[in-house]
Amino acid sequence: MSPPPPPERRLGVLLSHLRPTAAGTRADEAEAEAGTAGLAASPCGSSEGKGETSGGDRCVFCEIVKGNKPAYKLYEDDVCLCILDIKPLSTGHSLIIPKSHFPSLQSTPSSVIATICCKLPLLSNAIMKATQCDAFNVLVNNGKVAGQVVFHTHVHIIPRREGDNLWSSETYERSPIKHDQETKDLVSGIKELLFSPDDDRTEGSIIPKEL
Repeated sequence: MSPPPPPERRLGVLLSHLRPTAAGTRADEAEAEAGTAGLAASPCGSSEGKGETSGGDRCVFCEIVKGNKPAYKLYEDDVCLCILDIKPLSTGHSLIIPKSHFPSLQSTPSSVIATICCKLPLLSNAIMKATQCDAFNVLVNNGKVAGQVVFHTHVHIIPRREGDNLWSSETYERSPIKHDQETKDLVSGIKELLFSPDDDRTEGSIIPKEL
């Protein structure tokens, strides 16, 4: 069996809007804890996303679903499982994962995503009350550049409190969108991909009018 790839930065830590000063520390701590707890954030063994029960021996989430690795389970049904994150960004930081293996959001069937989203109000309300927090972030790291480390679709619920300064981007000043040709071309390009005549998902859809 080949050795695992070099450790990537921790879930969420690789996000560009997380405080840079926290990245190295959290990544090092996560790697150390994962090694001792047997819950290393390894990439899934499968990259096909065919909805198999197991994504391979190296998929930590598939192993949790099968009961081969420990986890603090908060909720479970036929489609998804909610667990506490092994290295939380805040108290109560949780993950909702599908029981079937899909390596990315775009490879996950809409019915599975819908089931996960339907559980968000129930789970987030319980987590907020239990942690006595003020709010929460719902986060999906989709793809390596976006900070995805475990390539098995999962949704983060991250409890927030006033003044926790978790995301540095919350203090950044954002520039307004430019109403130029480049923006119009971007909108047109996305619409063309969304509303293809050969795409069955366009049934009943409406193309928005321009501003």
